[in-house]
Amino acid sequence: MNLIIKIASRYLIGKKSHNIVNLVSLVSVAGVFTGTMALIVVLSVFNGFGNLVISLYDTFDPDIKITAIEGKSFNTESISLDKINAINGVQYAAFTLEENCLARYGEKQDIVTLKGMDNELMKKTGLNKAVITGLPILKSGERNFAIVGSGVAYALSVNMDTGNEPLMLYLPDKNITSPGDFENALRQMNISIGGIFAIQQDFDSKYILAPMSFVQEFIAAGGKASAIEIMMKPGVDETAIIQKIKEISGHEFTVKNRAQQHEFLYKILSSEKWAVFLILSFIMVIGIFNILGTLTMLVIEKKKDIIILKNLGAGFAMVKKIFFMEGLLITLVGVVGGLLAGGIICFLQQHFHLIKLGNADSFVVEAYPVQMQVTDFVSVFLVVFCIGALASYFIAAHLVKRQYAETGKV
Repeated sequence: MNLIIKIASRYLIGKKSHNIVNLVSLVSVAGVFTGTMALIVVLSVFNGFGNLVISLYDTFDPDIKITAIEGKSFNTESISLDKINAINGVQYAAFTLEENCLARYGEKQDIVTLKGMDNELMKKTGLNKAVITGLPILKSGERNFAIVGSGVAYALSVNMDTGNEPLMLYLPDKNITSPGDFENALRQMNISIGGIFAIQQDFDSKYILAPMSFVQEFIAAGGKASAIEIMMKPGVDETAIIQKIKEISGHEFTVKNRAQQHEFLYKILSSEKWAVFLILSFIMVIGIFNILGTLTMLVIEKKKDIIILKNLGAGFAMVKKIFFMEGLLITLVGVVGGLLAGGIICFLQQHFHLIKLGNADSFVVEAYPVQMQVTDFVSVFLVVFCIGALASYFIAAHLVKRQYAETGKV
């Protein structure tokens, strides 16, 4: 085997009698190198954008969310919040309440989702850091404040600098029994706008945050909640905590982690990434065919060497292994170089932000986000190397067999 590797390596880096053979060999290595590098860079960019999207959702959503199996809301006395907060590993748990309503500010109006929560939950989820204008406070003493999404603020033409005009909220009164009582058909409450948050369009154009007690009063749902949102301490066992929560909540509630809360989103991100991986892998198959040209020309050039090896007693299998090893070396040099180059490019992008997204004010991040994963490097190496190995084996077997046939012996 050492002799086979030695001969194959000399064929790869040794001087050829025809410069075109050197050029084709270089093109083969460059093809594998470029394809491998592209795979690593593209997959790392997909990882970066995927994690960016997930992090934006994570800013708004809790680590664990408990909701009722039936109905939009449940009685807060039906589940013990104190027991959940007492679970080892739980950082904070609180009731939240959501309801769609009509919001009006000045002459503008919009349909929004009003979400009731408390100041502490805002801090634990990191929502307070997403407030771009005003203060991240929902309740100060007896005063209630609303924090509106930037999309909602745009739709309502909210301007924090022009005054303190109240935000008017309207909701159909479910307690009205007289069909003709139009004057009292809508519940109305006013609240001061305390700030504007910006996370992601899905949230920014939909939500208004307000104190839990205010929302309960507005929708006449005292003692009701839509969910319990739970934040965990770093490094704890999520599975064990979920199991304990299920024991407390019983069979009337569903308990979901972050991935389950947005299961479709996670599946889409994963499927898109691997779809691109398969497409680029197919392109690599085409690129690997450069090895066909290299081995073909090399076998033709080394025809005399094949005859000499044959006369020295080398069998068909040994000569085939030499040229098979030649193809493997071309693949190995290209794939290792591509992995290193792709890793270096991603490292430089991560730390120096070489490629910008454009106008920084138009994007959540300034530069293309990338994140390298060991599994991507392993997957790319295995796929490219296996494709190269298969191509090299069949090409070498066919070419060497033909040369042996021409000399009268296989």
